[in-house]
Amino acid sequence: MTDKSGSFDLLAKRISKTLKGAEDRNAKLRTVCRLLKHNVRYYNWVGFYIVYEEKPNELVLGPFDGEPTEHVRIPFGRGICGQAAQLGRRFLVQDVSREKNYLSCSTKVKSEIVVPIFKNRKVIGELDIDSHAVSPFTEKDETFLKKVSEMVSKIF
Repeated sequence: MTDKSGSFDLLAKRISKTLKGAEDRNAKLRTVCRLLKHNVRYYNWVGFYIVYEEKPNELVLGPFDGEPTEHVRIPFGRGICGQAAQLGRRFLVQDVSREKNYLSCSTKVKSEIVVPIFKNRKVIGELDIDSHAVSPFTEKDETFLKKVSEMVSKIF
């Protein structure tokens, strides 16, 4: 990617079109994961965690693209994903080896960004991205992924 913002704009348009499609929600989320992982070279694992009404303080792994993870259920507050859900804010960890509350999915993962998805000002899920590189994420990633999460919130 030479021009991140231009590439992110094109990718956002493709994601928007996907979310307006006729498929069910999980199929749309799977496609979003695939688009992100295969179009941003340092997005090595992309997935959605979802909060269900019957377990309002737990994240449940939804569609993802990447290696399988043992972390299919994460309580709010645990790990980067749980902290993001509990606090309702984005988390960006450029070097996971320095994070005390990190849940390791793979020794390959070097950094992570987690962006909550809100509906009526309540966390209903989150977009989680792992990278095999240290410090790959920029402010442009954060802005772009916040936009993606806002688009995704409309299908819940």
